Amino acid sequence: MKLRLHFVVDPMGWLCISVVFGIWLYNTFFVPKLVLFPHYNEGHIPWAIVVCYYIASGLCLAALFRASTADPGRLPVDPHIPHAEREHWELCNKCNLMRPKRSHHCSRCGHCVRRMDHHCPWINNCVGEDNHWLFLQLCFYAQVLSLFTLVLDFCQYYYFQPLTGLDQEKFTTRHELALLRISALMGVVMFGGMTSLFYTQMTGILSDMTTIEKMAHFSNEIYGAKRSWQWALAEVCGTRWKLLWLIPLRSRQPLNASHQFRSHV
Repeated sequence: MKLRLHFVVDPMGWLCISVVFGIWLYNTFFVPKLVLFPHYNEGHIPWAIVVCYYIASGLCLAALFRASTADPGRLPVDPHIPHAEREHWELCNKCNLMRPKRSHHCSRCGHCVRRMDHHCPWINNCVGEDNHWLFLQLCFYAQVLSLFTLVLDFCQYYYFQPLTGLDQEKFTTRHELALLRISALMGVVMFGGMTSLFYTQMTGILSDMTTIEKMAHFSNEIYGAKRSWQWALAEVCGTRWKLLWLIPLRSRQPLNASHQFRSHV
């Protein structure tokens, strides 16, 4: 998979991804301005916490951008079908094009996607074979960032020392209520939602079942040797190097797993 941009023309998807970006923007600028930098300037927290927060924020944004703009595995109009794999291809009854088994036609995008998991409006893109690993990273880093935000909000009220360089009464009335009600609420919602989604995605990857296949109640029978969790994640991420599983700014190279084709679609 090359690093080429892929955009879906969908106003509803643009609205959803704008909401996600707005939440990221709020927590990236509001929390550091009111919590991180004031307490760092007064020596209450080390610089490493500030750096770690921005690293988590940067990785979350990078995963969001890559997941929403990466080609999920769109099939070309005239795909090249190797002779040895013809039995694993079929005709799509919606676009009348040949596609590999386990592909699915996305009605929102208007084309077939290899090993499509689902169409996610929150990234305005399908989640398929070539960007599933990026969607998994987005869920993970969104969990990290939202949990980081919740911890900072908690420490602001119950752990950190009062800030001497600010008018405490003015700070409380103008900012702390917003910090408690908005930032903490978004952190709880995002952490709960992303944790549930991450768990669902991981169980699907480890059981070799996409979300569409689960909803259609397909059998989870696998022909060939049962995969370990390392191989399952390596196949999704396109590399056996575990450290690269966490880096969104790279390309994915599919691993050779031709011996593990499944019969259902």
